[in-house]
Amino acid sequence: MIIGLRHEDKNAWERRVPLTPDDVAGLISKSGITFRVQPSLPTPQRIFPDRAYAEAGAEVTDDLSGCDLVMGVKEMPVGIFRSGKAYMFFSHTMKCQPYNMPMLKTLLDLRCTLFDYELISDDRGRRLVFFGRHAGLAGMIDSLSALGRRLETEGIPAPFTKIKMAQEYGTLAAAREHIRTVGEEIRTDGIDPRLVPLVVGFAGYGNVSGGAQEILDLLPVETILPDELLTLRERSNLSAHHVYKVVFKEEHMVTPKEPGDRFVLQDYYDHPEKYAPAFDRYTPHLTVLMNTIFWTEKYPRLVTIDFVRQLFGSDAPPPLRVVGDISCDIGGSIEFTTKATEPDNPCYVFEPASGAVRDGYAGHGPVVMAVDNLPCELPLESSEHFSTSLRDFIAGFAAADLSATDGLRPLSEPLRKSVIAHRGALLPPFEYIKDCLRQLSTSS
Repeated sequence: MIIGLRHEDKNAWERRVPLTPDDVAGLISKSGITFRVQPSLPTPQRIFPDRAYAEAGAEVTDDLSGCDLVMGVKEMPVGIFRSGKAYMFFSHTMKCQPYNMPMLKTLLDLRCTLFDYELISDDRGRRLVFFGRHAGLAGMIDSLSALGRRLETEGIPAPFTKIKMAQEYGTLAAAREHIRTVGEEIRTDGIDPRLVPLVVGFAGYGNVSGGAQEILDLLPVETILPDELLTLRERSNLSAHHVYKVVFKEEHMVTPKEPGDRFVLQDYYDHPEKYAPAFDRYTPHLTVLMNTIFWTEKYPRLVTIDFVRQLFGSDAPPPLRVVGDISCDIGGSIEFTTKATEPDNPCYVFEPASGAVRDGYAGHGPVVMAVDNLPCELPLESSEHFSTSLRDFIAGFAAADLSATDGLRPLSEPLRKSVIAHRGALLPPFEYIKDCLRQLSTSS
């Protein structure tokens, strides 16, 4: 088995790798897999230098045409696909994303096999290989930085103005240490009375949310329950020396439409049409909303344009300053997330009255942090974590012949579940994508 690692070229920020040099060396030694690694581009510069892969035992070469499997992180341009070969990357095709349907069609036409990291999961459907935690880590850092920039435009002094973007720190350890010092300043000196209580809400409680909470917990935090949030401002002992944290689950985001029915999580997953949105009761009490949920169109939105228009309808602005939309579904759970951003221009203000979107932090409306490739701001740590999760699955390819009809049989069940197409045919769980591909053919 010959595996190729291609350079990333989707944007200037993508420096991550699916496998580190240390894990490549281990796979060569233990599994006998041969690796070929494309030289890193000048921009973006891969976080691990070419020489590290050469020292690990890989051949550094531009030519990956002889590889049985080519691995990357982000989507690959159609020009690199070769007939009958296998590819593994985040394909972003499962939701029939229109911008990736031409890529998928090319893969199928060339009778290729497509593995998607997002689908490597256990028997309970839990993802086993992911960058989600690091998206949360970077997203929280960037959102705290955005809060600082927003408060600057309002003329409100705050320790948050010292927090930089995640990618400006160089390492996650440096970011953590600096945010701890900001936390000590809050603990000692407090924050401006106009910001009390400063509440950060997390929609979701999975890996992404966990990463984001890790960063917020570096500050002096008091955790409250969603129901406590509704009466928080009535407290006589509100603290200027704490940030209040609240985590929302599905039961807080929706409510059964039928009077008397109770919320049942599996029923909500199976029949979301039976539930109405209910998050509007919490949004007016938040300073920062971190959106970390998985969302598709069958589920109610978290915050709509109509609601935020009402919220910002008076001259006195509400507490809500920042929406850290880590999920970043355009027009999705946060309806006014109208575009994705990049680390050098991470935020815009949505002005509800006019519907205008203005880059930056100033305006009568919430700041939206919508960087859609957040783990790339922590390329070293996110790559190391991802590679550690992935390497044992890659070892299973040593016994596989992906060009054969039954070539998937030697692979582990989690890895087999990650196959969207084999030898040019969509596997049964993904045959629904044929309708999307037909629409592509019709429109073209």
